Amino acid sequence: MEIVMNTAKESQSMKKQLADLLVAISWADLSRTYFGKSSSWLYHKMDGRDGNGKPTSFTAEEIEELKGALLDLSNRIRRAAESI
Repeated sequence: MEIVMNTAKESQSMKKQLADLLVAISWADLSRTYFGKSSSWLYHKMDGRDGNGKPTSFTAEEIEELKGALLDLSNRIRRAAESI
């Protein structure tokens, strides 16, 4: 069973959850590297609207992929910091 975040309000909560990182991460790189998608795909998902203005949101699988991407990125940052 696929769980989908249905509303723009739920997507806004994703932006709120990630607010501390919004300007610190290259979301375009994250989107390409971890999802194989364009930056606009990720931005639309986070905004809760697709390119045509229709509601869109992350699936449960995409949320897990995003979580994994952020954890991987944090591990990479930690390794780089520890090597200094």
